[in-house]
Amino acid sequence: MKQPDERRIAALVGELLKELGEDPSRDGLRKTPARVARSLAFLTRGYRQGLKKVVNGAKFASGTNHMVVLKDIELYSLCEHHLLPFYGRCAIGYISTGQVLGVSKLARIVDMFARRLQIQERLTEEIANAVMAETCAEGVGVVIRAKHLCMMMRGVEKQNSEMTTSVVLGSFRADEKVRQEFLSLVG
Repeated sequence: MKQPDERRIAALVGELLKELGEDPSRDGLRKTPARVARSLAFLTRGYRQGLKKVVNGAKFASGTNHMVVLKDIELYSLCEHHLLPFYGRCAIGYISTGQVLGVSKLARIVDMFARRLQIQERLTEEIANAVMAETCAEGVGVVIRAKHLCMMMRGVEKQNSEMTTSVVLGSFRADEKVRQEFLSLVG
């Protein structure tokens, strides 16, 4: 995907500010359109990343099939319905079948999908499917807990609400003991 046209985005933000009743030429807002354009390009960079490039061959042989869990991976995304942030933590677990991913690659996979306009349910599923595809794992589990500013700042205005989503694939779905081990490890 091509790079966003930040000059065009800045011009559109300037128009938006005018429509909201602001003066984009006043001191505090003069550079805001360009800042917002850069910010949006950064916050949506996941569209311009691919799974193979993110993983970058960081797969390593592992002699036994054991559960690998990484939790408390911070994530930040934008809700596709209101373009407001949601943020939280992700836990990923998988049972390797002879190879494991470099640990930082799990966090990079989370970031790649989170840095797109998202809903939390799809984000959870995309992460699980990507880990399964890259590891050829026996099973994968992903849990995300997040707070949504579209729920906190507008609408129902519930500041303490937190949404939890989970996806389990392979042995994590088929075997209750495996699923329970994963869930107990991620709390």
